[in-house]
Amino acid sequence: MAGMIRKSLNEPEETRRFEDGKGKLDLINLESGGVGRAVFEPGWQWSRHVKPIAGTESCQAAHRGVVLAGRMVIVMDDGEEQEFSEGDYMEVAPGHDAWVVGEERCVILDWQGFVDYAKRQD
Repeated sequence: MAGMIRKSLNEPEETRRFEDGKGKLDLINLESGGVGRAVFEPGWQWSRHVKPIAGTESCQAAHRGVVLAGRMVIVMDDGEEQEFSEGDYMEVAPGHDAWVVGEERCVILDWQGFVDYAKRQD
């Protein structure tokens, strides 16, 4: 392993776009896994804009990250609900839906759950 690694989310190794132009995920890959910055546009909802890509009934990715801007509601399959906003740290288990709240885009930095998130199968 190198003494230092420098990669930039402003020059991602991969960009994945959500359905209907409702956002994107910029991803850099590390030995320890991927780090992603997702931009969710107003009106984005997982069940409408990522479910068709994922092909699962709810999001099956675990997430660990920080909300950099905006607000998002996440509802677990069992009904537990939480709103996250700028500056909030979040850990979310697999099995949830989510959507942007309000008219501001939501930006999340995630270092656990974005490696396979919104990855289209060829």
